[in-house]
Amino acid sequence: MSDPSDEQSRQPTEEQINAQKEIMLKQILSSEARLRLNNVKMVKPELANLVENYLIGLSTQGKIQGQITDEQLKQILLSAQQPKREFKINRV
Repeated sequence: MSDPSDEQSRQPTEEQINAQKEIMLKQILSSEARLRLNNVKMVKPELANLVENYLIGLSTQGKIQGQITDEQLKQILLSAQQPKREFKINRV
């Protein structure tokens, strides 16, 4: 019979996962890009998480050469955002 507290200690906690994520992002992003991503995280946390996971995925696949600059991050953020839908209401 396994002790449930043993299973919990083997699985990484959310804090450990976030710490590892931050370490990887420091390696992947330039300081300006990291600052931009932190600013985005304050306003749109779901978009920032999406981009972080995308970047970490690219990094683990070996598809990132060097660091991502602020300009490259801007392009990634633009492509990750869902296009806004415009509604036009005509009053009769």
